[in-house]
Amino acid sequence: MADDNGTQDEQWMEAVCRGDRRAYRALVDRHWKAISHYAFRLLGDVSEAEDISQETFLRLWKQAEKWQPGKARLSTWLHRITHNLCIDHLRKHSRMQAEADPGQFAEAETIDRRDHEDESRKELAGQLQQALAALPESQRSALMLCSHSGFSNQEAAAIMGISVKALESTLARARRNLRSSLSTEDSAA
Repeated sequence: MADDNGTQDEQWMEAVCRGDRRAYRALVDRHWKAISHYAFRLLGDVSEAEDISQETFLRLWKQAEKWQPGKARLSTWLHRITHNLCIDHLRKHSRMQAEADPGQFAEAETIDRRDHEDESRKELAGQLQQALAALPESQRSALMLCSHSGFSNQEAAAIMGISVKALESTLARARRNLRSSLSTEDSAA
């Protein structure tokens, strides 16, 4: 099925290069959720994530001819644009670590959760979101790309502009930091 989606993306991108707005709309519809969730997880702010997502898709429209289908899947290319925009945004606002309000994470995650989660599961999810928000941007980004968005290590490394070995090291540090943070919260409770 991924091949069918990739083929469809290629056809739509060819049409976008010719100025086809319907093809553009189809691409936005297909990729908006993944891009906006990724931006939100990096920035921790719904409004900022929406702005970054809009800018990502504006760049898709304006720079469609820059995408190289043989080099990367369209979703990888879009995540790379989003990643760079988020990093630029964080640097511009002098905060390489997003200062996320855990309540915003919980609010956004509520959309995806089942209605009848038990209280302890909600508490654990809140602790996890807080621990994720406290991670350095690079670690949070690596985890989100590999664990949440389903990119391979090679694709995630390309999105982040680092080597696969550096990505794997970053993932290991992120997992260690999460375990440490969560075990600290458990012992404090």
